[in-house]
Amino acid sequence: MKLTGIRVLDLSLFLPGPHLTTMMADHGAEVLKIEPPGEGEPVRHIGYRSGGESVWFRNTHRGKKSLVLDLKNPQDHARFLDLACTCDVIVEAFRPGVVKRLGIDYDRIAAMHPRIVYASIAAFGQTGPDSQLATHDLGMEALAGVLSLNLGQDGQPTHPHMPVSDITGSMMALSGILMALYRREQTGQGDYIDISMHDSTLSWLPNATGAVFAQGRAPNVQQERSWGGNSFYNIYRTADDKHLVLGAVEPKFIRNLLTALGAPEWIDTATQPPGPVHEPVKAFLRATFVQKTRDEWMQWFQGKDVAIAPVLDLKEAFDRPQLQAREMLLLDAQGQLHIGNPIKFRHEPAQIDTRLPGLGEHTASVLAQRSEERRVGKECRL
Repeated sequence: MKLTGIRVLDLSLFLPGPHLTTMMADHGAEVLKIEPPGEGEPVRHIGYRSGGESVWFRNTHRGKKSLVLDLKNPQDHARFLDLACTCDVIVEAFRPGVVKRLGIDYDRIAAMHPRIVYASIAAFGQTGPDSQLATHDLGMEALAGVLSLNLGQDGQPTHPHMPVSDITGSMMALSGILMALYRREQTGQGDYIDISMHDSTLSWLPNATGAVFAQGRAPNVQQERSWGGNSFYNIYRTADDKHLVLGAVEPKFIRNLLTALGAPEWIDTATQPPGPVHEPVKAFLRATFVQKTRDEWMQWFQGKDVAIAPVLDLKEAFDRPQLQAREMLLLDAQGQLHIGNPIKFRHEPAQIDTRLPGLGEHTASVLAQRSEERRVGKECRL
């Protein structure tokens, strides 16, 4: 697999760091999860459980090894530094300054192991006036302006559908780690990666910043294409109180749908730029789609070249054959479900190890292996 031979020390908790190291483990990296004494990784105990384990934990910690180390204990601190010498990557997500106080920061590790790739993931990064603010995903989305774009039908901000800042930060960190590993092959030098989940969220907004950058104003959300201002990029209720989505604004899709509905007179209006001009078309489509159920409409659209989709609940989404075809829903030996790995290589694809580590299960074996390595003179990776 692509990451066979890469060893990762993962100090992170909750979602951003564990998500990215799961992507690495699925592709062959050896991930050593460092858990605090006591209850260990918090998501072991959060949310719904199946087969005796948290579903969240199962989908962010499969195929990893668990070590329990108390980094404030001098003996465990020394063990961590010794293990760091054998690793390619370290991932941490403490508040800025914590790893420095613990004596496990990048400068300390790089002084003995210059090839280390060290990624710090924090809400606002390591610098700037917000760096010490305490917040989770919802707060970062609020400060990035994203929550203001996510309006309900009442025009008020509503809770986001997924942890956008957590996952954008996770993916940017994964990208940075892979870039640094590639460059290390050429230079022999590792690097430090400062990932701000707030920065990462902002970087995903090139299609949303038009009004800000071009006119110096906030977008009028409900009149913009991406958020309801276009009749053919919108959500419509059906007769059974479910919903359909029109998801493309190309003229051919507009012509195809309106012609099929017997309303070609709306084609010119529907192809105009987003804004109030679309209100009569939206009114027509609302009145039309409410006449049949969601599934009746999907049947009616069969064979018509129209960009339309049903709004599925999460259970319906995971029941679709597409997920099976793409191996995005996996069943392990215990009959438990896992989200698959979306990175699909033709050669050396992911080989997902669905086994879950018990808390501290690998502490003794990994430390014993390291003791043997020291006995034969293996200190740091060179």
